[in-house]
Amino acid sequence: MIKISKKISPTVLAGLVLLILVTFSFAKSALAFCPICTVAVGAGVGLSRYLKIDDTVTGLWIGAFFVSISLWTINYLIEKKIKFFQMKFLTFFAYLLMIVAPLYRGELIGHPLNKIWGIDKLLLGIGIGSVIFAIFTALYFYSKKKNNGHAHFPFEKIVFVVAPLAAASVIFYYITGVH
Repeated sequence: MIKISKKISPTVLAGLVLLILVTFSFAKSALAFCPICTVAVGAGVGLSRYLKIDDTVTGLWIGAFFVSISLWTINYLIEKKIKFFQMKFLTFFAYLLMIVAPLYRGELIGHPLNKIWGIDKLLLGIGIGSVIFAIFTALYFYSKKKNNGHAHFPFEKIVFVVAPLAAASVIFYYITGVH
């Protein structure tokens, strides 16, 4: 039986959390995404776990889900005119904590044999998935703005974020060699 260690490099964890939180706490607007996108990302997480896909790939979708649900919540708070000190930062932090803490407690994060490049696979995937989702969400809104506020084609919003996540999933599928 493999012994699961609960130790994780505090430097790696702190760096990942800081990168994600700083990136999103300085956002000028919520750039919220639709419920359909949130459900699509959530379905991707469930499917990848069911198919026993590598944790790095699963982490990509968890990270995207984290950003999607955070932006969705921020948009809701703004629409309802609910404001509080460091609202964006605290919203991102709360969701990140709600996602990472149970994974750590359930020993899904921190296994010494579940690493790539010296970083926990699930944490790496969450970080990269978060950044991909944030970048392509911003790119979608920029593209839409340049097109007089209209999408270029139906379901463009979904394609803008799901396609890069799917591409990253394929890349990590081959990098991790679990096929």
